[in-house]
Amino acid sequence: MNKKTYLFVLLFLSAVSLSAQTAKWNQRYQSYIDKYKDLAIQEMLRYNIPASITLAQGILESGAGESELCRKGNNHFGIKCHDWTGAKVYHDDDATGECFRAYKTAIESYEDHSKFLSNSKRYSKLFQLSRTDYKGWAHGLKECGYATNPRYAYSLIDLIELYKLNEYDRATSYDKFMAQHTGKASKQTTTDLHPIKIYNKNYYLYARKGDTYRSIAKEIGIKAKKLAKYNERDVNDVLEPGEIVYLKKKQKKADRKYMDPIHVVKAGESMYSISQLYGMQLKYLYKLNHLSPDYQIKIGARLKVY
Repeated sequence: MNKKTYLFVLLFLSAVSLSAQTAKWNQRYQSYIDKYKDLAIQEMLRYNIPASITLAQGILESGAGESELCRKGNNHFGIKCHDWTGAKVYHDDDATGECFRAYKTAIESYEDHSKFLSNSKRYSKLFQLSRTDYKGWAHGLKECGYATNPRYAYSLIDLIELYKLNEYDRATSYDKFMAQHTGKASKQTTTDLHPIKIYNKNYYLYARKGDTYRSIAKEIGIKAKKLAKYNERDVNDVLEPGEIVYLKKKQKKADRKYMDPIHVVKAGESMYSISQLYGMQLKYLYKLNHLSPDYQIKIGARLKVY
């Protein structure tokens, strides 16, 4: 090995070593991934762009949704105003006060990112690659001039491998509810997001101190009155920390796969809190147990939930 080749290999290994040292797991990044993975998969199935690449670019270009550009213009991918007739936002980048595209929602940003890549001759050669070839896509984006950072491709690859984003590249389906509602949500920093859980063919989250049906509806992208109705409440009702909030209409019965058919009433429980616990509509909890709405619940009572 000659001296020049040796130096090149040494520099390359140093770069790889530095990459491994700087790629550390970040909860904020994971929250961003959890929120937008279904939207990224949706775009992949439509345009054949790897979901891993879309998510990694979204994290890098938007600071996982917290950059000024993302907060001001919902621009998740740092796309500038070239041939753009829509809304605009100005931001210091390679030069002062550069023009960037602005969007009403995240879903508009994701869709425009897909069109920006698929409709441009500059990136056409990328679509000859397999959508599971995330390394080829990462290096191809850098070679085609997507970013000026010399380590751009390695930064994408680091993120993809650390968070196993390439697993999404083999997806054949996605959660349409999550794709649409997180994509249509108003601007909000990732650290403020409520983790969304799934039970009984529904989605739910736990209320935090200060939450209202209006604030949660704004985050998720659902009308506040509809959200309250799903939970059989008034939109102005006060939410307690830890209270379950469902994001779709509740079922008529509990999910029999995971629950005992009988619920034994504990201190502090009400018919409503039990219906929320099992993700079932209150009127059907009464109906299933042949009870009238004026029934006075008692500790130790045994209630059917399916």
